[in-house]
Amino acid sequence: MSANRTSVSRRAAALGALALAGSLLAAAPAQADGAGGSPSAAPSAAPAAGSTPTGDGAKAICKRLPKTQQHVTKALTRLNGDATVSGSVARLQQRADNAKAAGHTEIEKLLNDRLTARKSLVTTLQTRQTDLGSVATWCAAHDQGASK
Repeated sequence: MSANRTSVSRRAAALGALALAGSLLAAAPAQADGAGGSPSAAPSAAPAAGSTPTGDGAKAICKRLPKTQQHVTKALTRLNGDATVSGSVARLQQRADNAKAAGHTEIEKLLNDRLTARKSLVTTLQTRQTDLGSVATWCAAHDQGASK
């Protein structure tokens, strides 16, 4: 019977601790706002400074342009490489052909799906390379984005 009382007292203590924790958690946001518990004090609705862009980031884009052009050129060189170049379209095509010849239809399907995505990546990067050329011309004409 004493074990039963201990169990009941432990449950009561746990419930008390839970109620205390809940009341502390409920009071924490009011104290963090500096409201001091008064319901009339509403939190500030002003947006944080700098939360929306005030410009187009031209200066930063012009600054990063050479590095971005290098990345795009390097990726296109890799993708357009022959079957000996890791990551090339030709290498992935060869792997898909090997899977087909071996009768591994599920592997072939996976590789062909990856091949489709990789070919579309080539098109996207070629478009980006053209766009970056236009941006380079703009940056040169506009003091690397510093002028408005």
